[in-house]
Amino acid sequence: MKQTVSALLLLTFWFAPKAASANPIDLAGTWSVELDRQDRGEADKWFERNLSGKISLPGVLTAQGYGDRPSMQTPWVGNINRVWFDDPYYKQYQTADNFKMPFWLQPDRYYAGAAWYQRQVEIPQDWKGKRVVLFLERPHWKTTVWLDGRLIGSSDRLGTPHEHELGIDVPPGKHRLTIRVDNRTIIPVGVDAHSASDHTQGNWNGIAGRIELRATDPVWIDDVRVYPNTDSGQVQVRVYVGNLSHKPGNGVLSVQVAGRGLTLSVPVSWPPEGVQATGVYELGRVGDWLPWHEFSPVTYKMTVALQGDGCTDQKTVSFGMRQVGTQGTRITINHAPIFLRGTLECCIFPLTGHPPTDVDSWKRIISICQAHGLNHIRFHSWCPPEAAFVAADELGFYYHVECSAWATVGGGGPFDPWLYEESEAMVKAYGNHPSFIMMAYGNEPGGPNQNRFLGDFVSYWKKKDPRRLYTAAAGWPIIPENDYHSTPAPRIQQWGQGVQSRVNARPPETTTDYGDFVKQHSDAPVVSHEIGQWCVYPNFDEMKKYTGLLKPRNFEVFREQLDRNGMLPQAHDFLMASGKLQALLYKEEIESALRTPGFGGFQLLDLHDFPGQGTALVGVLDPFWDSKPYITPKEYRRFCGPTVPLARLPRRIFESGETLVARVDVAHFGPADLKDVTPTWTLSDSTGEIVEEGRFARQTIKTGELSTLGELKAPMYCAREADKFSLQVTIPGADAANDWDLWVYPKDAPAEPAADILIARELDDDAAAHLAEGGKVLLLPAAGTIKNDEKHQIQMGFSSIFWNTVWTNWQAPHTLGILCDPEHPALRQFPTECHTNWQWWELIHKAAPFILTEYRDLKPVVQVIDDWVTARKLALVFEARVGEGRLLACSCDLTTDLDKRFVARQMRRSLLSYMAGEQFAPQFGMTIEQLRGLFCEPSMVQKLGASAAADSYHPNYGPELAIDGNPSTIWHTAWEPAAQPPHHLILDLQKPVRVRGLTYLPRQDMANGRIARFELYATVVGRPWGEPIASGQWPNDARLKTIQLGEAIDARFLKLVALGEVQGRPFASVAEVDILVE
Repeated sequence: MKQTVSALLLLTFWFAPKAASANPIDLAGTWSVELDRQDRGEADKWFERNLSGKISLPGVLTAQGYGDRPSMQTPWVGNINRVWFDDPYYKQYQTADNFKMPFWLQPDRYYAGAAWYQRQVEIPQDWKGKRVVLFLERPHWKTTVWLDGRLIGSSDRLGTPHEHELGIDVPPGKHRLTIRVDNRTIIPVGVDAHSASDHTQGNWNGIAGRIELRATDPVWIDDVRVYPNTDSGQVQVRVYVGNLSHKPGNGVLSVQVAGRGLTLSVPVSWPPEGVQATGVYELGRVGDWLPWHEFSPVTYKMTVALQGDGCTDQKTVSFGMRQVGTQGTRITINHAPIFLRGTLECCIFPLTGHPPTDVDSWKRIISICQAHGLNHIRFHSWCPPEAAFVAADELGFYYHVECSAWATVGGGGPFDPWLYEESEAMVKAYGNHPSFIMMAYGNEPGGPNQNRFLGDFVSYWKKKDPRRLYTAAAGWPIIPENDYHSTPAPRIQQWGQGVQSRVNARPPETTTDYGDFVKQHSDAPVVSHEIGQWCVYPNFDEMKKYTGLLKPRNFEVFREQLDRNGMLPQAHDFLMASGKLQALLYKEEIESALRTPGFGGFQLLDLHDFPGQGTALVGVLDPFWDSKPYITPKEYRRFCGPTVPLARLPRRIFESGETLVARVDVAHFGPADLKDVTPTWTLSDSTGEIVEEGRFARQTIKTGELSTLGELKAPMYCAREADKFSLQVTIPGADAANDWDLWVYPKDAPAEPAADILIARELDDDAAAHLAEGGKVLLLPAAGTIKNDEKHQIQMGFSSIFWNTVWTNWQAPHTLGILCDPEHPALRQFPTECHTNWQWWELIHKAAPFILTEYRDLKPVVQVIDDWVTARKLALVFEARVGEGRLLACSCDLTTDLDKRFVARQMRRSLLSYMAGEQFAPQFGMTIEQLRGLFCEPSMVQKLGASAAADSYHPNYGPELAIDGNPSTIWHTAWEPAAQPPHHLILDLQKPVRVRGLTYLPRQDMANGRIARFELYATVVGRPWGEPIASGQWPNDARLKTIQLGEAIDARFLKLVALGEVQGRPFASVAEVDILVE
């Protein structure tokens, strides 16, 4: 049944019945409680007796002293890296009096199981014959309810309130209400799902938010669903009426929109029992509705009233005039293209362990996001409570909500039907909120049937409720049913990519975008999944904030390690320097997305820290949504906001006399076109003086588009010394400006060393003798000769750590940038801040740090900030007194291609200038033996001067990297297009050698290309390979593998053949290969 009310119906009688629903009874306060450790409560009928303990609800069980102290027997919910169990280092944190979990925040008490809560309730006299409902806003997890020993029912919803129907026959007076809450895994939503995992909110037991008894007549309005149509200006309403009276009935249904003059009154009827839609009603267009979107968060209140045979009820809902859709590869709100600038919320609330249920708390979070230029939150594998939606409606903020899962799907198990039930409850509870624009099953699904199962799920919801966009899941799969695609492909760093990601493998530029990927998937908008994940050093000052349920025992572990290695006083400096690098990376990450034509948007991981999964310190905000001290919201908003200028710089490094040529775009998604604006640009030197400036043509910048402002050209000069420059583009009147750092280096030839300075590539006898004679040595060793950490290999990249090393199984990079004193005389001719900036890429690329942890009093000239898990003292540049001599060591490449590598050339000049002056007077003393201890013995293939060849290799992954002594570099076969196996690596030992075996070190950062099945061949000049001298299969791990021959053989050539890869892919890779000789 569809009925329409037009403007003529303004005179329709508005039926305003007396309020039917009585005021709810608030059950907050003191309850009785007992823990059911043996699961005997139901069998022993605890619901028929009084419970003995006391607790305050709403609240969390363990926050009030119940449960056990965490230990190695605690049944945590969440995956844990094996290092926790296997590494002897962690044994000190596994004792009863010093238990500290380093992989997430830790409660003082823990309990997983059934807990029983009970209190007396009193039903008032005027509720006689009413339908009584127990409303639990946010319990965790499964609730089962008894009233006076009578079983009422159970609910296992995770993202919505639990509403238990107590019936229409509850007599007035006092009653015993008993609730059993079980926080064990009820449905396999995934042990890492943020709805249930200890990684973030924690697996708490209790009830949060409102706990109420509610009453209605036996016939009541069960649901009201509002469907605005911004094209026609009409609003469609669907009303569902419930009936427990067991009698059919008739009545009048009235609809009114506050402040709009729109009313509707229609007759309705209902069957004897159940919940049924009474009809579909349309409110005609009267005047102009104000739209709802991020710049116009206007909402309307609709009241639906029912009066009829023995019933009176009304329900008020909020809605906005908002239609979400797509146009090509753009997401639209009311047909206007938007760009999603989002972050994740992973249920991170350390003080309570559960999400807030008040509106003000959510307004604070949203306002902080908006101050950083964001307009969107993705709720990763969970659904927020009502207050979050109300806040977003009022502030104009977009939500992507998930059905509390990170699971294996489509296998026919209990999760599959539960997903439909959970999503139905979510849409019923929150579906009218205009902020609820996107929905997915959850995060990164598993299961061979995921495409079919999730395709059906998306199709079901697209047909049933078109008020939002649907996608299968966050991350994958890309399937035809998706309204939009969520995928990690368009971001800087992929899982397992290590130092081969764009910012680590290629010189700095700002031209790369994801336009080709968008064209490949032009059937729907593309939203990049979990971009960023760039880490920063822990802020130990933050620890004092943890005054609630969860404690930072992980930070205690990290702090103790740093203190143990003598660097605790540097903690704040590590935070600031790594934070500046983190901000640079997020700037490039976000700008890459913004400068992509036709892009749908991005979802950051994250604006704030993620305390679980090994501790992922990926935010410029802490878990409390407070800013860290190295970047402000205003600074962040320059590169992340509704209007952002974007310079496309082919490079950032120049030699004096070259010309900067760059196209400048603007991503404008503001409320309106920018009419008749004249954008400007300036180029300033390090003193702030403007050296070049210009204007672009006067123009109108259309909203909802990526537009080109024009092209700029500027000569790049430095008078004598190298200098840093800043390019700034401003759009007057739009509160939009952005800037980029550039560097210019002089053309002069590399400085020659003074007579008393010896430049040495290794600490050989000549270098030792020169030091013994009181000379100066600039030591520039090859990266492969520097000793690495055998337990946890160190591989530097330009970028910070991705996510964290523990959760990624030590994927590279393993460091957090550099820390230096820009005023140090060794850097006087090398313009730098205290932290990594883009000019350091050339120096850090393929560099290996010195490990100086045992030398507590040595202060490096250029320090490398290590992973907080290991907290080693690392350096790229350090100085030492060696007897009467003086040494300056630098592990960056300052020797090759200096005519093209301007940065390395300038660093070499600066170091040599420092060494030539009187200020070069190292205070820390080392012996030759100690210095030689920093280097590894050359491998046998290096001693022999061996060469390597291969059947295939990817650019920058040549076979020579398999014998360079550096386990952080690898030979890898071509992957685009992929060469097919078998693959081989051939060693030429340069002469016949008595060989008794071979060692193979797999790549250390991930499994791709690790060799499984292999054969080994040997020969000498002029002879065929013949039969293999060894064969076998290696396991998938990063440990050194050894082939021992039964008898030594004479060989000049060895061929390692990779017959198969550990995961069946067509690749092969080698970190290092060496031979065993007699």
